[in-house]
Amino acid sequence: MESRELAYFLAVAEEQNFSRAADRLGIAQPPLSRAIQRLERRLGVRLLDRTSRQVSLTRAGEVLLKEGRKALTTLATAERLARHAGQATSRLTVVMKPGGGAGLLESLLPRFAAHPDAVDVEVLICGLGEEKALLRDGTADVALLRLPQDDLSGLATEELLTERELVVMARTHRLAGRTSVRMADLAGEVFPRWTAESPGSGSVIKDTGQVAELIALGRMVAVLPESVACHLGRDLVAVPVDGRQTTLLAAWPEERRDHALAVFIRTAAEVAAMRSTRVTR
Repeated sequence: MESRELAYFLAVAEEQNFSRAADRLGIAQPPLSRAIQRLERRLGVRLLDRTSRQVSLTRAGEVLLKEGRKALTTLATAERLARHAGQATSRLTVVMKPGGGAGLLESLLPRFAAHPDAVDVEVLICGLGEEKALLRDGTADVALLRLPQDDLSGLATEELLTERELVVMARTHRLAGRTSVRMADLAGEVFPRWTAESPGSGSVIKDTGQVAELIALGRMVAVLPESVACHLGRDLVAVPVDGRQTTLLAAWPEERRDHALAVFIRTAAEVAAMRSTRVTR
């Protein structure tokens, strides 16, 4: 199967319309239809059910859509990484969501810059849940993530530090005067949804400013890492949740072997260890 044929099929499958898919690809509709027919003959299965009004996926088509997306993403990543490997590393791109660095970068960046093998570092602030995709497509070199993660396949990781989780609430909340709470105490509360797929009844959150505003209005509470919770807003209360901790880790593509990246990860671990030592004293 050629990558071009796969790209043609994905366009038709996603648009569910040959005309729109042809416009998206910048080709005429007849050659697109012929290409899909050749692909079906080569595979020996029908991928699409066609009527005069619509195009729908067969079971085989659904499988090819899912796996085809992965294949094209992998191909694009391989191309980007090959180009990267053929060039001298002069820059590292670090990606994290807003407030996702646990305050480490303030010490990490100057310490890394002082290393003889340092390179320039670009910090990319992304949307919630975008870090791994940016690593896998080669846009970023290293990401700062929180455990647990649903899928770290293809990524190497280094645990940096573990911190408490606190529940953040409005000052008028019924639990605001507590010194600690249990998750059972929060039964019935509305929590933010970090992605559209997350369970719950709260709003889907795009950034920490949004969640701070909703908490201050008494519309929800949020359980957050201590480094985030304590800097979310002056009008909010943050109370430790018994037994809840979260771990920050650095993640990078496991096939990467360049020296500058290794130095950055080692420096991050050193800075995190120094911070952990200060906290536990």
